[in-house]
Amino acid sequence: MGAAQRVDGSVEHSPAALRRRYATAFKPIPWIYWTDMLASAALGWSAFLLAHWASRFSVQWFILEAIATCALYRAVLFIHELTHLRRKAVPGFNVVWDLVLGIPLMVPSLMYIGSHGEHHRRMVFGTDDDPEYAPIASWSTGRILFSSLPILTVPGLLVVRYAILGPLSYVIRPLRPLVVGYMSTLVINPAYKRKMPEGRNRTRWYLEEAGTALVAWSITFAMVQDWMSTSWLWEWYFIASLILLMNHVRTLVAHRYHNDGQPMDLMGQYLDSVNLDSDSWFTILLAPVGLRYHALHHLLPTVPYHSLGRIHREMLSELPKSTPYRQAEHRTHQAAMRRLFAKQDPQISAAA
Repeated sequence: MGAAQRVDGSVEHSPAALRRRYATAFKPIPWIYWTDMLASAALGWSAFLLAHWASRFSVQWFILEAIATCALYRAVLFIHELTHLRRKAVPGFNVVWDLVLGIPLMVPSLMYIGSHGEHHRRMVFGTDDDPEYAPIASWSTGRILFSSLPILTVPGLLVVRYAILGPLSYVIRPLRPLVVGYMSTLVINPAYKRKMPEGRNRTRWYLEEAGTALVAWSITFAMVQDWMSTSWLWEWYFIASLILLMNHVRTLVAHRYHNDGQPMDLMGQYLDSVNLDSDSWFTILLAPVGLRYHALHHLLPTVPYHSLGRIHREMLSELPKSTPYRQAEHRTHQAAMRRLFAKQDPQISAAA
């Protein structure tokens, strides 16, 4: 479809014009989703098994751990796509993702579906009600670095949440709002409180919590009976911690985090977000599944991940250097991190 032209001959790139121009790009291609997710998961879990049998701290062990972490990390991040896929757009994908990845890793899709939408709401983004936003740009270097350390405790806390506190919260009713509100969402804003699930979501939560608890109980029972070595648990904990740590490092530069808590319009969201315009192996590994085009994603949140790269490249080929759209760009993740620590990532206005 051709680009919309203004009277002066320039190309129109408003969100509405982009939605019209790239209408066909909004349709998910199921075979890409299935092939990518299942291949990544298969590679990750295979490397996980082989790493467990390899000699600890050998070269082979390090290589297998790296493969397992990166492959499972990519597969896990399809949780982001799940939040934006329309029901039945890719039938069965959510259920299989939960069975293969979410439940075994103690991060069922309920931890993101339902809350991530808040991050995209115009009256919520960047405010105290946004689960995925904090004023990181104003933090000291020490605080930014220290923010990674609590991540290492999260896998253990997730086991406690799903194996113990979750089931108890169905019996001890006053515990339920605490578990749902503060222990059931992937956040960077610790003050965020999740609302109680309602209607169909309540059944979904029950099934996912039950499945995750069952996995945790089964593994615990197997270890108590000496059917499974505790070394498997440490292997799982190590990989899960690395996955969460990689995601935290990616998240640190997904936005500029300059907002002071006031609501932002769509263009404000875009300019506070970051595109990583690099095909380096490091950027591809750290921001897979379309997440290196995070600013564009905030502009067009329902575009499937496999279409974002094409739209991004076409836009850049047409836009002048002075456009605000280009100001959401960083060349690499390393460059974005350097600017974050050096406090050199300026707040950008739409009038720039």
